[in-house]
Amino acid sequence: MQDNYRKLRALPLCRRLCYAVGHFQNDLCASLWFTYLLVYLHAVLGFGSTAAGALLLLGQVADGVCTPLVGYESDRIQGVQRLGKRKTWHLLGTACVLVSFPFLFNPCLACSASTPQWAQIVYFTPFVVLFQFGWASVQISHLSLIPELASSEGAKVELTYCQIFLRILNITTYTPSLCLFYAGTWILFHFQTNMDPEASDSLGPADVPLFRSLSLIMLCVGALFSLIFHIGTKEHVSNPETERLTLNSDVKNKQSVTVLKWKHWLKEPSFYQVAFLYMCSRLIVNLSVTYMSVYVTSSLMLPKKFIATIPLVMYVSGFGSSLAMKSVSKHVGISVTYLVGLVLVFGFAVWVFVDRSMGAQSVYGAAVMLGAGSAVVLVMSLSMTTKLIGEQTQSGAFVYGSMSLTDKVANGLGVILIQSLRPCSSEQCCPDCVWFYRDVMATVTGGVALAAALCLLTVLIWPIRIRRK
Repeated sequence: MQDNYRKLRALPLCRRLCYAVGHFQNDLCASLWFTYLLVYLHAVLGFGSTAAGALLLLGQVADGVCTPLVGYESDRIQGVQRLGKRKTWHLLGTACVLVSFPFLFNPCLACSASTPQWAQIVYFTPFVVLFQFGWASVQISHLSLIPELASSEGAKVELTYCQIFLRILNITTYTPSLCLFYAGTWILFHFQTNMDPEASDSLGPADVPLFRSLSLIMLCVGALFSLIFHIGTKEHVSNPETERLTLNSDVKNKQSVTVLKWKHWLKEPSFYQVAFLYMCSRLIVNLSVTYMSVYVTSSLMLPKKFIATIPLVMYVSGFGSSLAMKSVSKHVGISVTYLVGLVLVFGFAVWVFVDRSMGAQSVYGAAVMLGAGSAVVLVMSLSMTTKLIGEQTQSGAFVYGSMSLTDKVANGLGVILIQSLRPCSSEQCCPDCVWFYRDVMATVTGGVALAAALCLLTVLIWPIRIRRK
């Protein structure tokens, strides 16, 4: 194993960095989507709670449907020969995101003040679907490229490559990209206040240019890093006939070789264990980020600049926990490290529920706890997925796609359920709405953390492995 690790370290740093930034654009767009879509639709465009939740649900369902389909097709279709099948899907997805995403944070171009909300939802629908298809294509192709890169190095240590590449992805691009995003958001809010001292501390229709500028700036930055990814990452392009002959040779040299297709994964108990843990991890991360902005502005009544600084604190603390995660998981294991993350998340939920008079200083401390716990559970769930796949790289995209399907659908259903329970359907505040989002932050993160802990108990009893003979 030490020799294999030294081989991995021999991979040029430039190539590792070029690969890592391939998901930069997705991270930035996801930050805007989850953090600001609801508050943008509510406070800026004036959508009702159900209409805003329905639009987000539509996006999550579209993403959930596209993800396994993209995973299946990217395993099957060879793509452009010079690019490779994974990079072909990545390029297609990047183009779809660039074309569709600018329309999501712009008002309906053909609408007027009298246009009903259902017509505006119809207007946004094709852009939401195209964006989610592009996002899924980039995500699945980028994750699926990990074992492909490992294979191109000629090493039989794909699991080690996957685990360390995933940590490189999280430490090198995921957290810094989101820190860049929220820092840029804070700068835009700061400049708006300096240029217009009479600007309201509350969000409203006057903030449309702010969100438009933010989305365009982040898209340009993401497109630049996607270009770096395509220039600096070389996918191993192999001939299908060569792959078949290699597989036949391996079969002759071994007494038995098990090659799992997509339908075989559905018979593996560990497949469902990992899927549930991944779903819980994503629910904790995405729903907490989605409702943090409205919690800060509606429940805590803090100025709008806090919707940039609070998430920034979360991801900075996540970056810090990422640095310590590798050594901790090496000594205590993935499952125990995941449990530590759940304890931090549950601690945040208890803090928010008990401290009703939470001020600016207290909310920063709670954000640090949530950010650290969220980063731990997210990366450890990805490591569990990688451990499950092992050497079954030929169907790895389907597994990644299936994991993502569970979280997309669950997130969409969670949002529409929360929105339907909101006491007021409009953005106008009422006494019952003040602490509604406080209860959401506490019960959602705490409840999902408990559910994940129960599933983790089954993993400790029946470890993650392929049981098919």
